[in-house]
Amino acid sequence: MITTRKLVQSWKLKLLFSRIKMDRKYRLSFTAASLRLLEMSEMAKLYLEEGAENITKGAIIRGRNSRTTDREFRELKFRVEKLTKRQLEILATGDVLAQKQIALLAICKLYAFIRDFVVEVLREKSLAFNYQITEGEYTSFFRRKSEIHQELENLTESTAKKIKQVTFKILEQTGLIDNIESRSINPQIVEEKVVRAVVEDDPEWLKIYLLSDMEVANRTS
Repeated sequence: MITTRKLVQSWKLKLLFSRIKMDRKYRLSFTAASLRLLEMSEMAKLYLEEGAENITKGAIIRGRNSRTTDREFRELKFRVEKLTKRQLEILATGDVLAQKQIALLAICKLYAFIRDFVVEVLREKSLAFNYQITEGEYTSFFRRKSEIHQELENLTESTAKKIKQVTFKILEQTGLIDNIESRSINPQIVEEKVVRAVVEDDPEWLKIYLLSDMEVANRTS
């Protein structure tokens, strides 16, 4: 016989799992802007010099004024706000390679969908010396995630297509793949200053640069 106490415990567990699932909901608004490296670098400079509250859309996105640019500006700001001070400094003043690597970090911190695809698909294939991403592998990843992320399951066909397009565009722009057509994974050479800035934050983030567990351990020792 099911007691009232057991029913209450069951309800509490369902509520807990529901909250965990909600906390892990994918943020898919990266479709508003691909990498936007120049704008992210400019925003990092202003963030360091003037503070987040003084950054305006007009200072970052020039010559355009629309709801689309409002969304772009908002997403770029959310990305930059995910970075530590040292990471912001690299994004603001580093060379292009270092800037791309920090921009990738900001994107993976904000958008777990992209992070999961990089770590679970690109990294695993790279560690197996298989550098070609197939259409089927993306589809398999998307379907697998749809089983635990209802927000993916409820997407329209056009939105799902847009998510795929922007995901691969970001991978191309950050140098993780050669281009959006051939989708060949590029071996990564992570700059030492980037490594230090990531390790100070959380060494686990080194995995987005396709490093093995042993390489991560060696960089943190």
